[in-house]
Amino acid sequence: MNNEIWQAIINNDASYDGKFFYGVATTGIFCRPSCKSRNPNKEHVRIFDSAEHALAEQFRPCKRCKPDGKRLPDEDWVQHIVQTIEQHYHEPLSLMRLADMLHGSPYHMHRTFKRIRGVTPAEYIQQMRLEDAKKLLTESHLPITEVALQAGFSNAAYFATVFQKKTGKSPSDFRHSFGNE
Repeated sequence: MNNEIWQAIINNDASYDGKFFYGVATTGIFCRPSCKSRNPNKEHVRIFDSAEHALAEQFRPCKRCKPDGKRLPDEDWVQHIVQTIEQHYHEPLSLMRLADMLHGSPYHMHRTFKRIRGVTPAEYIQQMRLEDAKKLLTESHLPITEVALQAGFSNAAYFATVFQKKTGKSPSDFRHSFGNE
């Protein structure tokens, strides 16, 4: 990739739209040069001469700039959101970060996800973290603080509060009820 192409990408230069498309290997998404999404890491960028070429290389079109001229069906987009959450729930993952990763607006993502899945992305992330924490509590002897951090909670106190509210037991009581002391 030459400097002219890189500058077109980071400056969202619409005059290059149709001349090339770029894909980001870490997300599997491709965009027009004018896309207003977060600037990609240069090492992860692949250049395509057409949207068809990007699709043939298994890249998905960006929801924000729609480089193939079509909208990804909402159900398919939500499935991509679910896969991203399942891969990254243990990391700090806000709606804004998730929307940036998947090239959509936070409002549209929240509304579409809730309509199709029946829960918000934040609720789904919390469910994933709680399921992971339950597994760690029953299958390991890790301290509660370590369970909280490995499951993606920011601290043990918040984890204990959420866990108690959702399960009706403290993490310690939950662990003891499975005989894993």
